[in-house]
Amino acid sequence: MRPDKHAQPEYVGAFREIALRIANSLSAVSRRSLPVRMYVAGGAALHFHTGERVSRDIDAAFSRRIALPENLEVAYRDADGAARLLYLDRQYSDTLGLMHEDAYDDSVPVSLPGVNAQVLDVRVLSPLDLAVSKLGRFASQDRDDIASLARRKLIGSGSLRRRASEALVAYVGDTARVQASIDIAVRIVEDRERR
Repeated sequence: MRPDKHAQPEYVGAFREIALRIANSLSAVSRRSLPVRMYVAGGAALHFHTGERVSRDIDAAFSRRIALPENLEVAYRDADGAARLLYLDRQYSDTLGLMHEDAYDDSVPVSLPGVNAQVLDVRVLSPLDLAVSKLGRFASQDRDDIASLARRKLIGSGSLRRRASEALVAYVGDTARVQASIDIAVRIVEDRERR
C-alpha cells in the first residue's frame, strides 16, 4: 500500500529513514533469515491508513528477534515548519494489547522507496486489526483513533465486534473490562455508520 493521500510526506519520509536504517543493519544477515517483517501498529499505522494523527513514536513488532541499530530516531520539520522527532519505541510489546491471532498474516505491506522488502518487509496492521489493538488500553486517544477509522469507512461495527470477540478468546484473566471496551467501541463505530 501507499500511505493515505493525506499522509504528511515529511512524516512518511522520517518513517522511511528509520525503516531504511533497520534494513541496512540487516545487510550481513543470511538470506535464509530474510525477510524480517516489521509489523507497525499504533499512531504510525493510523497515519498510514488515514493521514490523521501524527505519532511521535513507531510501535512495531518483528517476525524475528532482531538486534536493532542504535540510531532509530529522526528529526524532521512538519508541513508547518515545526520541529518534530520520530523514533522507534523499543519498549513496545504486542503481548498486552488485544490482538487477533491472524493480525500479522492479514497485515498490509507498505511500499517505501529504497527499503528492500526482500530484506525488511514493512507492514501495517489492517484497519480492523488496528482498531482491535486499541481495545486493550482503550484510552481517549484509542477511542478517537477508532472513530477516525470508522469515519473513513475503513471498519464496520459488525466486523469489529466479530474480530475483537475472536481475539478475546486468546486472553487470560478477567476480560470484563475489555468486553466493555468492545461494546463501547462498537457503539462509536455504529454512531459513525448512522451519519
